[in-house]
Amino acid sequence: MTHTVLSSATKEIIIGFDQPFCVIGERINPTGRKLLAAEMAEGDYSRVESDARAQVEAGATMLDVNAGIPLADEPKILAESIQLVQSITDVPLAIDSSIVEALEAGLAVYQGKPLVNSVTGEEERLEVVLPLVKKYGAAVVAISNDETGISEDPNVRYEVAKKIVERAEDYGIPREDVVVDPLIMPVGAINLAGRSALDLIGRLRNELKVNTTCGASNISFGLPNRHGMNAAFLSMAAGAGMTSAIMNPLHSEEMTAIRGANVMNGADPECRNWIKTFREPSPEGEGGRERRTNRRRRA
Repeated sequence: MTHTVLSSATKEIIIGFDQPFCVIGERINPTGRKLLAAEMAEGDYSRVESDARAQVEAGATMLDVNAGIPLADEPKILAESIQLVQSITDVPLAIDSSIVEALEAGLAVYQGKPLVNSVTGEEERLEVVLPLVKKYGAAVVAISNDETGISEDPNVRYEVAKKIVERAEDYGIPREDVVVDPLIMPVGAINLAGRSALDLIGRLRNELKVNTTCGASNISFGLPNRHGMNAAFLSMAAGAGMTSAIMNPLHSEEMTAIRGANVMNGADPECRNWIKTFREPSPEGEGGRERRTNRRRRA
């Protein structure tokens, strides 16, 4: 069984086929969030802190931390953001950047074993990111595209993923420390994108035997009721073998789908987490006291 073990200074989590689905909170990302980008660029991390707390409270297993702000000192901002988030929560983090210097700055201050987001199949990227992952003993997200771009053919994306896993092994990184992103296409633009994604996820699990992740909201891009579509995809993807997703845990519809998938996949023993989340409060007042009194009388 493939287990990707990640940790903070005090907490360890496992991504695996027999484990609860890993929710990687996506909110600490200034892309498309002008106010957050401006605050982070000025050294104001108050929104980073509130986003971290809110996502963990909503059920995130991990948090993705990104500091991609144009013309800003990304290595410095990313390192400071990681240190802040690790000071207020114990969940492991994904260190997210396309800039190698920023990845290394984040890895240098990180306490525990993080997930590096990400490496592609491009030779230049493999040669700089994989040694960094090995140096710091991290795990890595492998994105299934290379110099030729993103193929609509799932067989091509599978071969790119296989190439990355094999190259990682050449650097001494075991396949359990490679989490493959098969690249989810928008189903509104490519009608069979959902079916292709589910088939590819199954191949990655059964043939390549790796854990998987994705940007979950990509599936619904351009469609109405995106949360409903995301929820449908997430539950089906979990059934097909996907073991994690980068997503917004503040959306209850998607989180309900994940919790239901955990039950159906046997990853929520006795439905304990489902019951804990959704059980109605016990009755209060005289009615509740009367029932307790009646039970005592019958005894």
